[in-house]
Amino acid sequence: MPGCLHAAALLCLRAASPDEKVACTFDAFERFQRGAVLPRTDAPGPEPIAMPGRPERPRLVHARDLPKRGFGTPEGLAAFVHAIAHIEFNAIDLAWDAVYRYRGMPAKFYEDWVAVANDEARHFTMLRARLASMGRDYGDFDAHNGLWEMAEKTAHDGLARMALVPRVLEARGLDVTPGMIVKLRQLGDDTTADVLEVILREEVAHVAAGSRWFRWHCAQRGLEPQSTFKALLADYARAVLYGPFNREARLEAGFDAEELESLESLAN
Repeated sequence: MPGCLHAAALLCLRAASPDEKVACTFDAFERFQRGAVLPRTDAPGPEPIAMPGRPERPRLVHARDLPKRGFGTPEGLAAFVHAIAHIEFNAIDLAWDAVYRYRGMPAKFYEDWVAVANDEARHFTMLRARLASMGRDYGDFDAHNGLWEMAEKTAHDGLARMALVPRVLEARGLDVTPGMIVKLRQLGDDTTADVLEVILREEVAHVAAGSRWFRWHCAQRGLEPQSTFKALLADYARAVLYGPFNREARLEAGFDAEELESLESLAN
């Protein structure tokens, strides 16, 4: 009998070191691809959400306590790459938590989020290699815990999770990354820009998965997606909405014009 995908996801969540979490993720993805682990209806129910496995560093602080650095200096560039690596490290756990926490979903749901976890682990590995080329490593700078805090707030409801984590917090990368790529190329840092090009291209599909499963939940409950999304933004995300928004990328990622108007009307 195949192993349990939910148990494999929990192992990845609990993995504390970057090397262990990445290796566990790549292994679980490979086993899922060949059918060695599958969602199991006889699996124990999910435990209450808690902090996933994390290394001792980076030290987690409030976002307002992180120093503002431009990436025109070696120190600033390393801090910038570290900040993106931290987002990708969190995103590994966010994908696995969706696999672990939300049971009885269609097979495509698990296919989507296992693939996202694998992509995020690969993105983290690319960024960590870039840090190493600068003589740095993940954990050398402080970071914040905003992504996981939203996961905790939405753990009770798959609809809220899909609306707010992929489509609000992670989708912010669609808005800001193109400008970062332009600036990096102007500074002559094509190496970092090339990594961000890969991440941007693949993150569109990740946000699209959030859009797909948000709408699935709405259909299951007989809810109208646009008004539901707007209400969730007002309830949970007003403080973390910042424009301008990359309309082209967000439309490709499953947003519609009315949802973009909701984002723009509520943004800081």
